[in-house]
Order: sequence, then structure tokens, then C-alpha cells
Amino acid sequence: MFTLFIQETAFINYPILIGFVVASAALAISPGPDNIYVLTQSISNGVKAGMATTTGLVSGCLVHTTLLAFGVSEIIKRSDALFFGIKMFGAIYLLYLAIQVYKSDASLSLDNTGGNGKSHSKLFKIGFTMNVLNPKVTIFFLAFFPGFLFSQELNTVVQFYVLGLLFMLSAFIIFGTIAVLAGKISKYLTKYPQSGLFLKWLQITVFVGIAVYLFLSDK
Repeated sequence: MFTLFIQETAFINYPILIGFVVASAALAISPGPDNIYVLTQSISNGVKAGMATTTGLVSGCLVHTTLLAFGVSEIIKRSDALFFGIKMFGAIYLLYLAIQVYKSDASLSLDNTGGNGKSHSKLFKIGFTMNVLNPKVTIFFLAFFPGFLFSQELNTVVQFYVLGLLFMLSAFIIFGTIAVLAGKISKYLTKYPQSGLFLKWLQITVFVGIAVYLFLSDK
């Protein structure tokens, strides 16, 4: 069993995995509804509330990972043409997101009202439901994950779950850090409104960079 594990890990492309983790972390730290929601909950209700919200949001990613793994893995495995089509769709979708961010307002609005008195379990359920019921997450996983398959030997379903867990870990670390540092982050954003413009272009750069990577990547 141990020998089999060593043989399988020998076929893992670790630079691809490292690149995936870096890209996932960059996406998690870019401003969006999830991390802004974690920020507001942490400011309004404390660090524990922010961590409960974070755990719910991240847990929802497991549902999207499962839908992706069992709905697309065999298609990608059997058809180079469909893999290319999905890859192109992913690149175009990411460029579309970059355009949407470019058109959006650069200012960040933090709402400190609402959510008071919610239990941590309720905040977890809200975060989980927000993530699971957002179809954009499933589409994004479909666009993002196939370009980072890291082994020609491992089962595609296993690879999707590895990527999903790495994405969840990256998001949990980033969102958890936001929850812990929410007070300082909110004070900084209030004091320096121009930071919204920097964060806007950071998100655009992330989306365009990943789109280019997907366009140039091979199966």
C-alpha cells in the first residue's frame, strides 16, 4: 500500500498544485461578496461570528466540488475536444468577470448593521446556504479547476477533490485572517478610500492572469 502511494505521488505535478494554491489564495483575498460578508459579520458580531461564517462559506465549496467531480470528470477524461471547449469557456468566463469588475464601482461599502444576535450555528448555515445556492460558484469551479489537473495517472475525480480541498483550505486561511483582523482592515479601508481602486485592479489582474493560463495550458 505504501509503495503504491509512493508510485502515485511520483506522477504528481507539484508546480501545478503550487500554482493552483497561489491562484486560489489570490482569488480569495480579492474583494468579493464572500470575504466582504465575512468582514462585516466580524465587525458587527466579533471574530467567532466571522469564523462561523467563514466555515459555512468554505464548506459549501465541497458541494460544488462534488458536482464538478462526478459530472464532468469522465467527459474531460474521454474527450480532448470537450476539454478544449471547457478550457476556452473558462478563459472567456474569467475575462467576462474581469470586465464586470472593471465596470463596477471601485469604492467599498461596509455595512455594520444587521446580523446582531445570530448564533454561530445560524451564521454557519447562512454562509453554507449562500455558497451552495450561488450557481456562479459551480460555473467558476468548472472554469477554474480543469486547467489545474496535476497528474495523468491519478483518477480525475480524486484530482478534483484534491483541488477542491486545497481551494477550501486557501479560502479558510484567507477568510479566517480577514475575520481576525477585521477591526484593523475596516479602519484602514475607512481611512484610505483609494484602497478600493487598488483592490479592484488586483481582482482584474487575477482574473485576466488565470484566463491567460487556462488558454495556454494543456490537458
